[in-house]
Amino acid sequence: MKKFTAVVLAVLMTVVMLSACGSNNDGGSQSSGDNGGTKASGDKIYIPIISKGFQHQFWQAVKAGAEKAATEFNVEITFEGPETEAQVDKQIEMLQAALDKKPSAIGFAALDSQASIPLLQKAKDANIPVIAFDSGVDSDIPITTASTDNKAAAALAADKMAELIGGEGEVGVIVHDQTSVTGVDRRDGFVNRIKEKYPNIKIVDIQYGGGDHLKSTDLAKAMMQAHPNLKGFFGSNEGSAVGVINAVTELKKEGQITVIGFDSGKAQIDAIKSGVMAGAITQNPVGIGYETVKAAVEAIRGEKVESTIDTGFYYYDKTNIDSDEIKAVLYE
Repeated sequence: MKKFTAVVLAVLMTVVMLSACGSNNDGGSQSSGDNGGTKASGDKIYIPIISKGFQHQFWQAVKAGAEKAATEFNVEITFEGPETEAQVDKQIEMLQAALDKKPSAIGFAALDSQASIPLLQKAKDANIPVIAFDSGVDSDIPITTASTDNKAAAALAADKMAELIGGEGEVGVIVHDQTSVTGVDRRDGFVNRIKEKYPNIKIVDIQYGGGDHLKSTDLAKAMMQAHPNLKGFFGSNEGSAVGVINAVTELKKEGQITVIGFDSGKAQIDAIKSGVMAGAITQNPVGIGYETVKAAVEAIRGEKVESTIDTGFYYYDKTNIDSDEIKAVLYE
């Protein structure tokens, strides 16, 4: 009997010790990549940031801005995006995984302006503020959008194109997609300005390269071959513009075709300095990332957040690329 009692006591002591260990583990700190609640490591607020991609230098600059704000406001963030900007389903999976962690707020740059709405509605129902950045959605669920005025920026690109080709001629357009707000706004901003102000300029074709420079290269080459009198090209983002640069170089059309790009990055900067690209629009990606996290923190605190946050844009070319103002918004 004594032996049986001793065994029972030993089992009970083991159960108690295991329970205590499990309790300590639940209450311990977690990394930003494995967060299970509204707090990440220690007492920090957790805010996942889901971008449209990760491969372009633009997104790395957005990430840097978000990390700067996270340090300043003492919050924990994660920053991720699909391998390419054509992977809408992958981005939706990332959004679902982020919501499963029950964050305090979420930053989201939609690849598809409609596909994400059901999940964003779940966030709203759970009182998780959604901060859109770079690209909005067709919904009023996000409490704000931190982005460039893409229509105005693309219209400026059209004005520069018209100036450089003498107000007449054939122009081609390579756009990163026709599902995101940025893709649609940059396409329409450029095309509509040409139609409204420059009747002697004809847009002969618009193609969509998914933001992939290799696909955009092939599309641009095919367009040049189909339209031998082409005088200009507009590339609507980093991948699109780099694709156009590659196509112009491969077909030895340097100096014959005026190229206007969008975004920055080493390839575009080098192309402007060498003369292959005439100029480009640069956003303020560090500012976009910073303002996204800042707005999320303000929303969590119950503070007033403006319905739109215009992060600005600039046109740069050989004449101003080395100025302090432009250097501050370029990213390599």
